[in-house]
Parts: sequence; structure tokens; C-alpha cells
Amino acid sequence: MRALLLPLLLALPAFGGGPAASVPAPAPVAAARRVVSQTVGTDDLLLAIAAPGQIAALSALARDARYSPLAAEAAQQPCLRNGEAEDILRFRPDLVLVASYTQAETVALLRRARVPVLQVDHFDSLEALYANARRIGRALGREARAESLIQAWQARVQALDARLKGCRPVRVLAVGFYPFTAGLGTTFQDLCEHAGAVNVAAEAGLKGHAPTPNEQVLTWKVDVLVAPGEPGLDMQAKLRDLAPYKFMTAFRQGRVVVLPGALMAATSQARLDAYEALARALHPEAFR
Repeated sequence: MRALLLPLLLALPAFGGGPAASVPAPAPVAAARRVVSQTVGTDDLLLAIAAPGQIAALSALARDARYSPLAAEAAQQPCLRNGEAEDILRFRPDLVLVASYTQAETVALLRRARVPVLQVDHFDSLEALYANARRIGRALGREARAESLIQAWQARVQALDARLKGCRPVRVLAVGFYPFTAGLGTTFQDLCEHAGAVNVAAEAGLKGHAPTPNEQVLTWKVDVLVAPGEPGLDMQAKLRDLAPYKFMTAFRQGRVVVLPGALMAATSQARLDAYEALARALHPEAFR
């Protein structure tokens, strides 16, 4: 990897000067003009906030609808091949958007190349979304655009809250292929809080994405199972083969809501689409 990276570092005279390893990443001093996003969540915000021409590249998953809520829009932009440092540097960025889960080596190599890096660390709430949008807006010189978007998002949330006022919360459980379920401090918990639902796993004290307590789950009062789906996949048929879900009353009675996986995992403004989709499925009477 370092052998491939060396020519790219040498081809960046604008960032030059001194041993790269000893120089911290500088903060952007002017509005970034060539921005690379390394993650799907920052793709979405960059697409919404950037002015024409400011996007140098989106993440390697940006065009994959299984993971990216804005895959169709991303198809109009250049994309990374793998998201590693040498892949990013070939776009000659003056700002790279990363997340706390981006590989530490990738971030270190970008900083050694003296490329400004904006790292997004929090994604599990609306407040985090607004803060992330403001940070990216400042870095791009697009503060007014970011604030306009935030006001529009807040209006959507308020309108949804008004629709759901008086609705009885539905008790739900996040399910899927893997033996984990989403508890407190997750995007699914945030989704429940804005879609008229109670996350039963969080109520039981589970935190983060915790191993599914199979026997305990069968004692929980669950009204509806919520599962991520993808095109061409019959999620309910898959659940039929998975314990403990196939034994649960909610599953046997067909009370399963399947949301697009990209929406269910959204950390960006696409989470508002997830709020509305789950709310419609759980409370159709509020949308008549």
C-alpha cells in the first residue's frame, strides 16, 4: 500500500513541506472546493449541501442501493473504488469526509499527506444530524444551505409528530440475519422514537447492537418485527428459518414490517424517510 501511495504523495506539491509524519492535518482555511466523502452517511450530506462542482468523489458504496439511500443521485458523481488513502488521493481533494469507523491507517495516511480531514463521530440522533450538517456546511462555505436544510428537516419532524399525536406506541423489535438486535444508543432507537414505536430491546436494557438473547426474546411482548430488506429478497421467508423469530407470535401472525436496509441503517437525512416509512406502516390510520 505504501509503495502505491508514495507517487501520489510526491504528486501533491500544494501540500508540501517537511516530514509529513510530524505535521498534523491542517483545518481548511477557505471553503473546500474538491471534497471526497469516504462513507455513505457523509455522501448523503455532501450531496445535499455541496454546490455544483464541489464534489470530487463519493464513497465506494455510494451507488449501491443496498447500502446507499441516495444511490440514484450518487450515480451522477465520481466514486471511490475502495476508500483507501491512495484511492482518495488520486482525486486531489482539499477536504476528505470520514467517520469514526473509518480505518485509522487511512486517516493517518491522509493526514501525513497534509490533506484536511473532517471526521464525523456521532450519528445516532437528530441532534447529531444537525451538528454534522453544520460542520460540513462550514467547511464547504455553505452555512446558509446547511441551515436551510436543517429547517426543512425540522419541519418534517414536527409534521410527523403532529400526525402521530395520540397514537398508541407500537412495541417493536429489530430483527435480521445476524444474531444481534438494536438497543439503546442506536439509529434504530432513534427511528423508534420518531415513528411512534417502543424499542422492546432498549426497554429490556440492551445497549448498542447486542447479541440477541434468544430465550429472553420469547418472553418479551412484541407487537411487530422490523427487518431490513433489499431488492429481490423475501425477508419474511428468511425469518421463517431463523430462531427465535420464527417462534414469536408477531411473526406467526404476519406482523412484520420490512424497510429498505439502506433506510433502516441511515445515519444521514435519509433517516427522516425511515421515520415516515415506519410510522406509515405502524400507524396507517394517522395518514388517511
